Amino acid sequence: MNANEKAVAAVLAKYQDALNQSNTDAVMKLYAPDGVFMPQNSPSSVGAEEVRRTYDAVFKAIKLSVQFKVAEVAELAPNWAFARTNSSGSVRVHATGAGGPEANQELFLFQKIDGAWKIARYCFSTTSPARA
Repeated sequence: MNANEKAVAAVLAKYQDALNQSNTDAVMKLYAPDGVFMPQNSPSSVGAEEVRRTYDAVFKAIKLSVQFKVAEVAELAPNWAFARTNSSGSVRVHATGAGGPEANQELFLFQKIDGAWKIARYCFSTTSPARA
């Protein structure tokens, strides 16, 4: 990986930590101001206000303990890169205490803003079997 690709991987590590800490403020530091979060089975959250609201709701509903594995990072242009990851771990539902395995595949589009790589677009889909 070149220096920019390593920097993107470092952002992914910070994102993993923010998810595991249920820390919306830490997540938001990683997003571009006009970032878009596209969670599975939900409408897209566009812009900082909507993205923040969505992560607050996610962290209120569940507790994640996940680890990301970077499958690939590629620089597309001087200020653009993408990353493809796979994550696995566990999830616990706050309302019921129920929990189980969690696994996803993710696609991130990064934009370099003022010298720092930020999440511009992020979507994921589950790779876990459906729960009954």
